[in-house]
Amino acid sequence: MNPYTAAMDMQRDAWESAADLVTKMSEAPEAKRTLDEIDVGETPSEVVYEENKLRLLHYESRTEEQRDVPILIVYALINRPYILDLQPDRSVVRTLLDNGFDVYLIDWGEPSTLDRSLGLADYVDRYIDNCVDVVRERSDNEAIDILGYCMGGTMSVMYGALHREKVRNLALMAAGLCFEQTGGVLEKWGQQEYYDPEEVVDTYGNVPAEFLDLGFALMDPVANYVTKYVRFYENMEDEDFVENFARMEEWLGDGIDVAGRAYVEFLRDVYQENALYENDLELDGRQVDLAELDMPILQIVAEYDHLIPPTASKPFNEVVPSDDTEIMEFPTGHIGMSVSSRSHEELWPDVCEWFDAHQDTPMPGADATPDLEDVNGIGPAYADDLRDAGVASVAALADGDAADLAAETGIAVSRLEDWIDQATDHVAE
Repeated sequence: MNPYTAAMDMQRDAWESAADLVTKMSEAPEAKRTLDEIDVGETPSEVVYEENKLRLLHYESRTEEQRDVPILIVYALINRPYILDLQPDRSVVRTLLDNGFDVYLIDWGEPSTLDRSLGLADYVDRYIDNCVDVVRERSDNEAIDILGYCMGGTMSVMYGALHREKVRNLALMAAGLCFEQTGGVLEKWGQQEYYDPEEVVDTYGNVPAEFLDLGFALMDPVANYVTKYVRFYENMEDEDFVENFARMEEWLGDGIDVAGRAYVEFLRDVYQENALYENDLELDGRQVDLAELDMPILQIVAEYDHLIPPTASKPFNEVVPSDDTEIMEFPTGHIGMSVSSRSHEELWPDVCEWFDAHQDTPMPGADATPDLEDVNGIGPAYADDLRDAGVASVAALADGDAADLAAETGIAVSRLEDWIDQATDHVAE
């Protein structure tokens, strides 16, 4: 250090810092106005079903033609679902619409004190099921596609196992499914020896949003309490940055309480006891049987997710019977997978391609043509006799004449009449 210039250098740095501060402060009012006036969840929609606090949203189409099978988005019970429609150019909802999909979304609303007793069975086996039925009826589909995010993905798995006949394809975003020392910090904090969710519910009733937000923020306190505000200060002159920051802050501060019973069941059964992954989970006495999950399954996981790390999701594909499973792992975080520009440029086109490729997924038994041997009493030998007589299918048998077939095959008329009655029933089904 030159002792003769050091004082002047320090004075120059001080003046430059002061000038920068003045510039920042002049920009602060405009940035504050942006924070106060920002809009979120702007994609047009209509409410097509309501139950208790729940609203089912149906989004307006953005293409001339839509694909036949609609997608129902199931979000978590924590925070608001407009994280999936945060801003027009980074909206999962809008991306799906722009690719010709018919999109519905469940907005759970916020439970009141009277909703404290709502459990997972209420949300999965009643609310989701009712919404699915509405979408099925409106779209004239026996089965629909489901996209579940975070806790909503976990509940979507439960739903798919309980109502296999209504789910054509199942896509899961950052879904917590496997907790054998694989769930990261939240799993460690939630271990039975350290944490009793029932004590929390006994204290609060419904679990307050502030309680949950604090826990999530403390998972990365430097980033959540220091770094992001430093970055905001450094980028106050960047209008796009300020708008993005404002939208995210709006969502982060817009948390909702969680119904007490559902919170206890989720923490105890899914996290602490790993009951879903171990195929031991029951909802009001009904087993959530993973053996039912034979539909195509897509897992979308975030490589840097500290809430639901990939190891809490990916092993699940190994314990389901589906022979059509896929994992898309992307270098982003839990929230970034739905709001980052790179995710929408590189990840979501692949997700849309997956949904498109699975539009014609057959349902179990839907396209199964009954064989002659599916008719009770027809074994291989009788089937060969009927085929030799020109009856090669159940439909042909239903149209057959018992007396004529008896003459050609030597089979008793009474037996043929019984088979023809059964074949007629098969065709009617």
